[in-house]
Amino acid sequence: MPQTPVAVTAPRGGSDVGAPAADTAADWARSGVVALTGRADGPPLVPPGRAASRARELAERIASLTAGTAHPVRLDGARLLSERAAHTGHTRCGRVSAGGSCRLLPTADGWAAVSCARPDDPVLLGALVGAALPPDPWPGIAAWLRRHSGDELAERASALGVAAAPVRHPPTPPRPFLDLPGRSVEGLLVVDFSALWAGPLCAHLLGLAGARVVKVETPRRPDGARRGDPGFYRLLHAGHSSVVFDPADTAGRRAMVALVDGADIVIEASRPRALAGFGLDADAAVSGGTSWISITAAGRGSDRVGFGDDIAAAAGLVAREPDGTPLFCGDAIADPLAGLTAAALAMTAPAGGGGALWDVAMADVVAATLTAAPAGPAPAARRSGAGWVVDGAHGPVPVAEPRRRSASGAAAASGADTSAVLRELRIPVP
Repeated sequence: MPQTPVAVTAPRGGSDVGAPAADTAADWARSGVVALTGRADGPPLVPPGRAASRARELAERIASLTAGTAHPVRLDGARLLSERAAHTGHTRCGRVSAGGSCRLLPTADGWAAVSCARPDDPVLLGALVGAALPPDPWPGIAAWLRRHSGDELAERASALGVAAAPVRHPPTPPRPFLDLPGRSVEGLLVVDFSALWAGPLCAHLLGLAGARVVKVETPRRPDGARRGDPGFYRLLHAGHSSVVFDPADTAGRRAMVALVDGADIVIEASRPRALAGFGLDADAAVSGGTSWISITAAGRGSDRVGFGDDIAAAAGLVAREPDGTPLFCGDAIADPLAGLTAAALAMTAPAGGGGALWDVAMADVVAATLTAAPAGPAPAARRSGAGWVVDGAHGPVPVAEPRRRSASGAAAASGADTSAVLRELRIPVP
C-alpha cells in the first residue's frame, strides 16, 4: 500500500530548539561573505541576521548524519556561502550584485531588487515597464520604479515571470526546526532536474555522502550554469551522470517518468505546472516512497520567479547604510543557503516512513535567519594592518576572503550518459 505523503515547508532556522549559541559576527567574518558586502570603495560590512551561523549548523548536521559511513561529509557550511565568488573573482559592488545581474533600486514607497540575468529578461522587463528598453535597460527600469509602489511591482513581476520584488523585512518570527531523525543516502538514486546553484549544491552534497546522482536536462533548456565559471560548475557536478530527454517527444517523456519512478530522491526547481507538462507528478512519487525536494523562490503555491540575489534582498537580507540605503549581502546567498537546507532535509527520515515532499521556499529559508525586528545600520569592519577585522563576541576576527574547494573529478558533458544510464536501469532508450 502506498505511504501517505508528508508535505511540509522547509524549516525556518533562526530559532532552532537546542541550536548551539553562535558568535554571529565571527561566523560572518570567517564565511567570506563580509568581504562581498558593502560598497566597492568602502569597508566590508557585516550582514544582519545569522545566515552564516545557520549554514555552519546545517553543515554540522550533515557531518553528524554521515559520520561513521563510508562517505563522511565534513565541510565548512559558512564558507559555502561565498565559494562561487572565489571561482569568479566577484567582489562587493554595493547596490549592484556581486555577479552584476541584479540591482537595488528605489520605488515610490521603498526599495526593490530587480534581476536581469536571462537572455529574454530585457524583453520581459520592457513588458513590465510598458516600453521597449534600450541595450542598457536600467535607466528605464529605475524611472518606472520611482513612479510605482512595491506592491505594483510584485503583482506585475509575478504575472510576467520577472525576477523582481520589493525589499521588505519578514513579518513573522522564525519557527523552530523540525527535529526528525536522519538517514543514510549511500547508494540511493538521486534524480536532479535543477540548475544553477541551489539544487546542484544539494545534489553535490548528497553525492559526497555516497548517493548516485543523475542530472537531467532538456535539449532546449540545458543548465545555464554550464555557461558560467567552468571550475565552479565542475565542483558541483563532478562524478554525476548526465542525461538529456526531450519532453516534447513521447519516448523522451516516458524515459523521464521511468527515471523518476526509480528514484529515491528527486530534486527540482520548477513550478508544479511546468513539471506536470513533463508528465511528472510529485504527489504520486511521494506516495510511492520518494523524497521529493522542491526548491522555488517562494514555495510551490507561488508563481513568483527569483534568483539568489533578488530573493535574498527582497526577504530582508540587506546591509543598511546609516541613511537606510540597502546594499547586497554576499553573492546570491539565497542559493547556497537553500541548497544546504535541502540537502539536510533529504538526509532526514520522514515521520512515519514513506516519502516526503519538502517544499523549500528560498525566501523563507533566508527570512528565517533574520530577527523579528529590522536591523539598524550594518556594522563596518575596521582596518587591522593590511586587512580588515570584525569585532566578535570574543575579540577581533579577520575578515576572510572567499575560498574555493577543488573538484573531485570531471563534470560530464550534457547528455553524455543518457544511453548508459537508461540501459543500466532497464529503461527503453528514446
